[in-house]
Formats: sequence, structure tokens, C-alpha cells
Amino acid sequence: MRRPTSIRPWLSPRKFKEWVRTARSREEYQKRLAIWMTQSGPFPAHRVASLLVVSKQAVWLWVGQYNCMGPDGLQRRGRGGRRNAVLTLTQEGELLEKLQKRANQGDTPTARQVQQEVSKLTGRGVSISYVYRMLERIGWRNLKGTPKSSIYDLQ
Repeated sequence: MRRPTSIRPWLSPRKFKEWVRTARSREEYQKRLAIWMTQSGPFPAHRVASLLVVSKQAVWLWVGQYNCMGPDGLQRRGRGGRRNAVLTLTQEGELLEKLQKRANQGDTPTARQVQQEVSKLTGRGVSISYVYRMLERIGWRNLKGTPKSSIYDLQ
């Protein structure tokens, strides 16, 4: 039989119970309850997981986060949004307005030309896939009847 996981004593028993009870959401309560069950049971992770109807890996993750950082370790931290952003959304908007004006005058830029503009603006090279993602993000599309790699227009 497996040894139950040990929980670091970040809180006194009274504060620990209060911490579990003051959860603001179901997910938060579930995480805190998993920590409490692991400490007070002591139950192994697979038993806590089956009682709370979560995965064993989730219980291990929560226990690890609690042991490393204490009660604040269970706060959800997402990966964030645009992790590979080269330009801010404002800069992208300004650049694309400029490109739209050029396109309206008949000088429609290719993706490679947009890539060069972005590289000039940032002072570093950017990939062509970044340019395509940027164009897709703001809703540009290829016009029908034109070569795929040359003309884009705002929808």
C-alpha cells in the first residue's frame, strides 16, 4: 500500500479549517478539500481523487503547489494571452490602418512586404507565420480572383 502524501504545515489546524470553508468557488473548494483530505485522512492521492471525482494527477499537482507556495499556491495562473507578441495591439492597429490606406490607393501589400514593415518597426526579424496570424487576428482575407500571396483586404 502506498504511503499518503505529507502536507507542509503552512496553517494552524483552526486556520486550515477556516481556509477550506472560505473558498469562493466550487473549483477552489475542491482544491482546498483535496489538501485537507490528504492531510487529515491521511488518504493517498488516488483515494482523494476518487472521492472528489478528479484525476490523480490533479491531486498531485494541487498538493505540490500547496507544499511549495502555501495556500496562495492554489490560485489559478493561466499562461496568458499573446505570449509571442512582437507588436502591441495598438501598434498592430496603426500599422494595419497604414497598410489599408495603401491598399485603397491601389498599392496592395504582399505578406512579405508586411513582414518587412513589421521588421522595420520592431528592429528585429519576424516570421511570415507571425504576419499571417496578425492578419488573421484582425480579419484580413484574400480577395477572390487574385493570387493568394499578394492581395489582402479588410473584411
